[in-house]
Amino acid sequence: MHFEKHVFICTNDKDAPKKCCGSGHGMELVEAFKAAYAEAGSPEKIRIQRAGCLDFCGKGPAMVVYPEGVFYGNVQLDDVKEITQKHLIEGEVVSRLQIG
Repeated sequence: MHFEKHVFICTNDKDAPKKCCGSGHGMELVEAFKAAYAEAGSPEKIRIQRAGCLDFCGKGPAMVVYPEGVFYGNVQLDDVKEITQKHLIEGEVVSRLQIG
């Protein structure tokens, strides 16, 4: 397998007044996760990328980590280092942010 994990972060935008992940700093999260993972220096091969709608608009910004299929909601920039360290590196789900 080329990548051990895939991280998809919703960057979808919807017409107002609907809540959407894109305007809720979706692309900022993509860049922050890439930077945090690079800084951690883990040898695992992980792909972090933007995604379209993950169907958790009301709980966004949302993201999902595969192959586990763990969805996270209301992800803030302050949560990036915790998710990176605990889930992406140590394999432990950050339950306070888990949805679905």
